[in-house]
Amino acid sequence: MDVRTNAHRLVTQILTGEVWPPLADRHGHRADADGRPFLLPGMGGVTLGVHPGDPATGYAADHLEPGLSIRHRDAGANMAVQFLSCVGNTVRVCDGPAAGQEGIVTGQHAYVLADFPEPVLERVTTGDTVSITARGQGLRLTDHPEVTVKNCSPELIDRMPGATRADGRLEVHVAAHIPAEAVGAGTGMPSEFANTDLMGAYAGLSPDLSLGLEALRIGDFVALCDQDHRYGRGYREDWITIGVISTGHCVLHGHGPGPSTLITGPARAFHLVDDPGANLGTLFPSEPAEPSVPSTREHSR
Repeated sequence: MDVRTNAHRLVTQILTGEVWPPLADRHGHRADADGRPFLLPGMGGVTLGVHPGDPATGYAADHLEPGLSIRHRDAGANMAVQFLSCVGNTVRVCDGPAAGQEGIVTGQHAYVLADFPEPVLERVTTGDTVSITARGQGLRLTDHPEVTVKNCSPELIDRMPGATRADGRLEVHVAAHIPAEAVGAGTGMPSEFANTDLMGAYAGLSPDLSLGLEALRIGDFVALCDQDHRYGRGYREDWITIGVISTGHCVLHGHGPGPSTLITGPARAFHLVDDPGANLGTLFPSEPAEPSVPSTREHSR
């Protein structure tokens, strides 16, 4: 975006975490929106084959978390990983066969999610440690005082299309507009934690459940209508929240593909441009994996 920010005043911290395994309990099955039991993979671990730009729906999965699912085993440190990691931050694998390889934070869910090239993901396993170059919380857009930025690295803002328009509004490109009735799980939670599940993308279930969201892709920038995410997540008429789809397919009722919060403010502060190419994968194209090298630390600018 061609905007002025306070990026030069932000602080960079190196956070650590590990790839957390998928978890289950002895009860196993849950029920979908039509009452049918299911037992499907989704959260945790290393999820292969799904990257920004790929469909968010249509998988045999529930609460699909693409790429790496990262957390810290200490509860307080884990909340810092959740709150301070921002979309676009660099993630580096610290040990194991993929040591030294880098990816990016793509959003938050129960874990912080990170995308890497597929050959790197194939060399990562649960328990591998990672470092996150966390920078972005506290970011402000200098000429847009009505707009609040959350979970957004300065590098992401720099790469997003858009600008401060002559009329003072913030131009933002989005791949989809999300009606308020689609907003499900995540309402009422802090907008720095997890994401907002979108109902109405239940491919293969009752047609009357559809809200036309089955075409969403991982990494899509979307506009959530009538949503105020400044102090938690909730309904506010004539407000808009810009998010990035970080999680995929769900069949549990009230859940669905989920955007992490990026920008929120009154609708009058935005000029939205419909852009099918508005996707995180376009801004951060996946680079081929390099041969593994000893891990080093570099701070993002």
